[in-house]
Amino acid sequence: MTRVFRALDPNKDRAAVRDFLAEAQDYYHLWLNHAPGEAEVEDIFTSAPPGCDPARSCRIGLFVQDRLSGVAELSFGFPEAGDAYLGLMILAPRIRGQGHGAAFTREILDLARRHTDGPRIFLAVLEKNPRGRAFWSRMGFVPTGITRDFTENGVAHRAHRLMRPLT
Repeated sequence: MTRVFRALDPNKDRAAVRDFLAEAQDYYHLWLNHAPGEAEVEDIFTSAPPGCDPARSCRIGLFVQDRLSGVAELSFGFPEAGDAYLGLMILAPRIRGQGHGAAFTREILDLARRHTDGPRIFLAVLEKNPRGRAFWSRMGFVPTGITRDFTENGVAHRAHRLMRPLT
């Protein structure tokens, strides 16, 4: 099974991202309480954490058998200057549990090391996503003790910030 990681191009990959999000909409139902639409497609190419330059962010696609099967957004400078932050990583349900998530994580960690001299990478996981939290724990991420309560589309959430050293 061929696996390729590459930067996503907003002009060439928009249709593939749209199709991917339609396939992997379970996360969006958990998070936003609705299926992803054009706004979520656009967010894949433009979103970044507070204070980060979206132009410096990496939008990475995981292609399995030439089909977009995962997306990730990696930014730099949050929560502190020099830190890396994984704002999003989603895999298609058809490839989950087959080792692709661990491989994608290794690729993201390598990319973070190449783009920053900071010692850490952070991410947030929704409390409503215990499978995601267990995955990140297996990947070496540990709780920082920082949580954030917020409401998105009328749905209350609690997000837990996790961290992993890049060294």
